[in-house]
Amino acid sequence: MSIYILNWFFLLALVPVAFIWLRRAWRILVRRDFSEVALKKGMPPPDAEKYASYEMIINLVSGVVLVGVLVSVLVFQALDREDWVALAGSTLWIKLFLSFALGRHAHGNAAMLAEAGKKKRAEKLRNG
Repeated sequence: MSIYILNWFFLLALVPVAFIWLRRAWRILVRRDFSEVALKKGMPPPDAEKYASYEMIINLVSGVVLVGVLVSVLVFQALDREDWVALAGSTLWIKLFLSFALGRHAHGNAAMLAEAGKKKRAEKLRNG
């Protein structure tokens, strides 16, 4: 009986998760708001527009998959419990890993560019 309740809890928890991911994709695509792109410690990289398309695709695909799972389970009852839990769980983890990797990549490049700029300035001071 308790597993049945946890399944419903997990299924209903997908609603706000899908909403947040689709809202992020909407903000990036339509509103051109890059404040939630490739976050690291809550801060976007200096060149967030460069990574916005990747973040938008990650959020859009993940949100659409979760909405598809919700519709297929709640409306059509087309998926067994094991299938929808596997699909939703895999989507959650893949989205989290991809967003994490994108954030680290974007901030890593920013750190490398800042370090290169410092080296150029130091070189100018020594030569100039």
